[in-house]
Formats: sequence, structure tokens, C-alpha cells
Amino acid sequence: MTETPNPHIINADTLTGEMRPIRRVVLALGSNLGERMSMLQGAVNAIADTPDVWVTGVSPVYETEPVDAPEGSRNYLNAVVLADTTLAANRLMDRALAIEDAFERERSEVLNAPRTLDVDLIVVGDRRSNEPHLRLPHPRAAERPFVLKPWFDLEPDASLPERGPIADLLAETGLDGITLREDLTLAVE
Repeated sequence: MTETPNPHIINADTLTGEMRPIRRVVLALGSNLGERMSMLQGAVNAIADTPDVWVTGVSPVYETEPVDAPEGSRNYLNAVVLADTTLAANRLMDRALAIEDAFERERSEVLNAPRTLDVDLIVVGDRRSNEPHLRLPHPRAAERPFVLKPWFDLEPDASLPERGPIADLLAETGLDGITLREDLTLAVE
């Protein structure tokens, strides 16, 4: 898919003359193994340390019951990070996977297995992708209150492409199983 830069919002590389669009990115974070809060804070720091990524917002932290997870799975801590980037969506996905690996994420054949860290790309501008390794917008985001509620806290007027306003999606999903953790705060360090 060819992406055309917006001529009014660009990042011009003065050495090469290359112009890359700046896109709004929504990343969802989750952890239910180990020191969950440390994992989330580490992910926020790693995202903020990524070249060509500028964190613009970090949501409150929510504790959520695991969804369709193996019996005995611990509750998750979840948050959303908003950022602007000039990185291509594939490179951003590579970075998300590298961050997960840095926090010892173990991949499993078990659906929704517990994990030290999950970094999901929800939206990368208006980019659409149905490639097996990159699905944008995230195909299950509209059904996940642990994504929608923290995102709504940061951008109440946001819309999930092809699905509609997140406020409407959140009203459909409800808030069962999700609790605001006012005692926990993430920050860009």
C-alpha cells in the first residue's frame, strides 16, 4: 500500500530530501506476569526512546480480568500510549515486538497465554493492513474495553477506523471486568 504524505504535516530529511508523513499511533500495553507495573513503565520508556517516535499521551492504568485466557491466569494491568511517528507501520511493529522480547515475552501456541508484556499496534494513522504479521486497525480493538477505556481517557473524540467513535464502541462493550487503578501512574521518563 502506498502512503501519501500530507504536505502540511511532514518530516523532511534535509540530507536525502525524503519526506515521510507523521502519523498518530495508538499502542495498547498489557502485562499479567512478573512485576506488571515495571513491565508497563519499561514499555513506555522504550517507546519514548524509539527514534522518530514522540509520545504525546499515556493513559491511566487499569486492572482487568483476563479474557479467553487459560484458567488461573492473573489479572492484567493495561494502558494506552499515544504517539506521533514518521516510522513505517512495519518498522513500528518490529519495534513493538523487540520491546516485548526485551521484557522476556514468551510466545506460546496457547491462545491468550499469560505474558510479561504485550505491545499491540491499534492504529497507525489511516494505514490499513491485512498482512498476517500486521493487521491494522487492530482487528479486536473494538471489542476490548481494556483498550477502548484508556484510549477514551486520552482522546474522547477518537474513532477507530472502519468501526466508528470509540465512545460508541465503549458503550457497546461496557466496563465489566475493568477497574481504574488510581494508585498506579505511568509517565514518560
